[in-house]
Amino acid sequence: MADAKTLIVPKGATGVVVFADGSAVFGRGFGAVGDAVGELCFNTSITGYQEIMTDPSYAGQIINFTFPHIGNVGTNGDDVEADAPHALGCIVREDVTAPSNFRNAQPFDQWMSDKGRIGLAGVDTRALTRMIREKGAPNVVIAHDPDGKFDIAALATKAAGWPGLEGMDLAIAVMGQERPWADGVWTLGHGYDLGQAGAERPHVVAIDYGAKNNIFRNLVQAGARVTVLPATASFDQVMAHKPDGVFLSNGPGDPAATGEYAVPVIRQVLDADIPLFGICLGHQLLGLAVGAKTIKMHQGHRGANHPVKRLEDGLVEITSMNHGFAVDVDTLPANARSTHVSLFDGSNCGIELTDKKAFSVQYHPEASPGPQDSFYLFERFVKGLKA
Repeated sequence: MADAKTLIVPKGATGVVVFADGSAVFGRGFGAVGDAVGELCFNTSITGYQEIMTDPSYAGQIINFTFPHIGNVGTNGDDVEADAPHALGCIVREDVTAPSNFRNAQPFDQWMSDKGRIGLAGVDTRALTRMIREKGAPNVVIAHDPDGKFDIAALATKAAGWPGLEGMDLAIAVMGQERPWADGVWTLGHGYDLGQAGAERPHVVAIDYGAKNNIFRNLVQAGARVTVLPATASFDQVMAHKPDGVFLSNGPGDPAATGEYAVPVIRQVLDADIPLFGICLGHQLLGLAVGAKTIKMHQGHRGANHPVKRLEDGLVEITSMNHGFAVDVDTLPANARSTHVSLFDGSNCGIELTDKKAFSVQYHPEASPGPQDSFYLFERFVKGLKA
């Protein structure tokens, strides 16, 4: 990592990540040309990079991939979690090579360029990961210039001036709009089959704070009919759809900031005794709604190999995670019990209310890293709507 005072752009460098103190890491840029400022985090997944880049929960973040070979299967129109990528950019170890997969429709570097996202290759991503683990997730600028011309001082000032994710409501920028959900689970050769999702199915109103599409598909697979509402939907808007249950989605940013408008609605849903299920940001918002607090994590959890212990029977689920905030378990009220815990650091990964039909988890069961370890959560929720 070069020091700001002695920094010389290495020959052949066309990309850089610049820290607030003026230090920098150079590499080979790919994707879009320009720069972007955000929080640098790392993800330990060995596959699913397209799903990760399009996950709205990554809004405001730049992803440092620990797996060295990113882009080797290209991209396609099916492996996306939203209509557009929300991660600002990514850092990878090896250059993006020609794709080798029969489903490929476009090379990853071209896809990044078309989507306006910046990439940086040729970097020791494990060293960056160790730095984040020791010092926490920093604010940085990622930049790509084919001519290798960078104003490091200006980029450092930009990184230093970015306020960071704490206190930032990003859900309002990535939330979905009101719509009936019309996709089922994807299968090879058949695409997304909705199946028999008729009016006789229990109706779930899903509040979209920046949801991954596969969550809605799993709700359909579990037997529900889904209507999506935006993050800012009022309680009256929710009730106008006569829901049998309400789902709270994942999303980016600080849950306390999003909670300013989301928590009052969630409390009204709970008061109306409507069954409720939340994932990730939705889990944190449920915690806030019952009086708990959320905290900013030192480095966060992001990857597809996180072991989570289910406290009722000791079963361990292999989960996918993407979060930088967590529910402070010590602040949970008497009517909320902890149901899941991370085996990495002991942080809370699930809660259930003892006096309501409401529960939530911090991880992403729809990502299926187990691969079916956590699908029971969708089944439990939907079956509870029929009781």
